[in-house]
Amino acid sequence: MSESSGLVPLPYSPSEVEALLGEGGARTLLSAYRWMVLARTLDARMQALQRQGRVGFYGAATGQEAVNVAAGLLSAPEDWVFPGLREQLVALVRGHPLPTYVHHLFGDALDPALGRNMPCHPSARDVHYVSMSSVIGTQISQAVGVAQAMRLRRAAGVVLAFFGDGATSSNDFHAGLNFAGVLKVPVLFCCTNNQWAISVPVEHQSAVRQLSDKARAYGLLGHRVDGTDFVASYAALSGALGRLRDGAPPELLEFLLYRMTPHSSSDDPGRYQPPDWAERARRHDPVARLELWMSENGLLAAGVREELVSAAEASVRAAIEAAEATALPAESTLTEDIYAPRGPKLMGSGRGTETG
Repeated sequence: MSESSGLVPLPYSPSEVEALLGEGGARTLLSAYRWMVLARTLDARMQALQRQGRVGFYGAATGQEAVNVAAGLLSAPEDWVFPGLREQLVALVRGHPLPTYVHHLFGDALDPALGRNMPCHPSARDVHYVSMSSVIGTQISQAVGVAQAMRLRRAAGVVLAFFGDGATSSNDFHAGLNFAGVLKVPVLFCCTNNQWAISVPVEHQSAVRQLSDKARAYGLLGHRVDGTDFVASYAALSGALGRLRDGAPPELLEFLLYRMTPHSSSDDPGRYQPPDWAERARRHDPVARLELWMSENGLLAAGVREELVSAAEASVRAAIEAAEATALPAESTLTEDIYAPRGPKLMGSGRGTETG
């Protein structure tokens, strides 16, 4: 791989990368690349399974790996993550087991949600990862509420709230940022601007040239970051999280991305994206850009890429085989964790019932 491939190269010298990533920067890059390879492998395989009818729905995060991996590596165990649509990799990097996530994608008996959430909407209490909602933007105000609760309880940690460009036009975006600005709670707003709100280009749904500028209306700092550049994403997240942990007011980071796949397995982007979009996105591929820089600077030894790809494929294959061999949830589990085991009858006249 070389610049002749048309990729936009990462604009750093080795010393600059070490300064931005801190001590052990080379190890951080290799760890990040390994996670990116796993994510790209998982996306490709699950998209194929959805087309075969083996899973019902899938929304790939292809093109968003740099931001997700950086957030996963930098967030602390006590932090909470409120995802948008494409942050499942954050949960995996934070320690959520890949087999458990794949059980969720199949909605089988070992899915923590027992098939109640649609695929790609996992809930991972083990790593403080809250189930996403398909209702645009609701997680933003919810994240602010949790951040305020953490502060009232004097609990350590911050909250990371992820959302797309389209969500910046939602009611919850404005309400959430307004409350955060007034209360000064420990929340980091992460706008993953992949330039498409499903089929609506960002310039058709917002008059603001940079979405990060919207933060100023609520008294917050806002910054735009190249979200296809792992080094830039890591440095921006590291700085913002460090400031929040030191008691600084909340911030908004806008990560400029290129959506490299359809919005979901239900979408046909050929109906609305310009003909050159795929090539523009390919030139900013975050995995290929990092791989190119590491290769040219001696951080990706011969054969390492192949070993990582092989390991990722084996891990994904094993998780899929285990999920497909698992039975679906029993019908008796339909109301588990929904109704209290004791209490008033679910049906009846409503008279003379107890509420204890």
